[in-house]
Amino acid sequence: MVGRRAAVLGSPVAHSLSPVLHGAAYEALGLAGWTYERVECDAETLPGLVTGLDDGWVGLSVTMPGKKAALAVSSSASWRARHLGVANTLVRADDGWVADCTDVDGVSGALRGAGVRSVPGIAAGTVDAVLLGAGGTASAAVGALYDLGNEAVTVIVRDPARAADTLEVARAYGMNRRAIRFDEVVDADLASAKALINTTPAGSVDDALASRLVDALPSWAVVLDAVYHPWPTPLAAAAGRRGLAVATGLDMLLHQAFGQVEQFTGQPAPRAAMHEALVRATGFEVRSP
Repeated sequence: MVGRRAAVLGSPVAHSLSPVLHGAAYEALGLAGWTYERVECDAETLPGLVTGLDDGWVGLSVTMPGKKAALAVSSSASWRARHLGVANTLVRADDGWVADCTDVDGVSGALRGAGVRSVPGIAAGTVDAVLLGAGGTASAAVGALYDLGNEAVTVIVRDPARAADTLEVARAYGMNRRAIRFDEVVDADLASAKALINTTPAGSVDDALASRLVDALPSWAVVLDAVYHPWPTPLAAAAGRRGLAVATGLDMLLHQAFGQVEQFTGQPAPRAAMHEALVRATGFEVRSP
């Protein structure tokens, strides 16, 4: 097959592990001549860069801060990308670029791998899941939670006014939702939660808050922390002390990359090869897909 080009766009992007995953996938698929690189690009420069790429480019992964700009520059978009208002994936089409948000798959895949499940006896409308933070990753997490059958979400933020976009996504999915401040968390708020997902930056959750949150969870809950370095995070450490299942940002990264590879290449993602490459590159434990 003729060589093709792909890349991850973001700022900063030097730390991105996406080239590890895509490079391993292309090699396993026998796609000689295919390349995948890092391109430093912010939201303002993304439109000009994307529209200037030639036909040799088949796909783009988009990380922060360009996910809204990626959706805006697309010629068409998947339902979930339009619904969430962000895109982390652009795929070459005859009339431009098709946008998608495989971040949803990243969250749902990580949660499934860690064993999130439905729990009989929990009444509809109670707290199915808890989100820390209300940025783009939180909105994608709402989509994943809906796909997993969750009916209600509590968003915990420092300022509830900043949760408006995430709550709107939950409303459009028909989910019960609310936003509360970090200092408003009480045990009853989390007693029926199947999952706790942290989408805040490293350092946002200290040991005291982590213990308070995790101690309020039921024994069947799964903790997903989008942060994976430094590890263990306070949330992961607190969950470990309670014996709860934990998933990481690396699990999310792996699962979101599967869909990107498949959309870029038109072939099934070589999941085992991608998993092995990520473990080798990081030295961290990553759940097998």
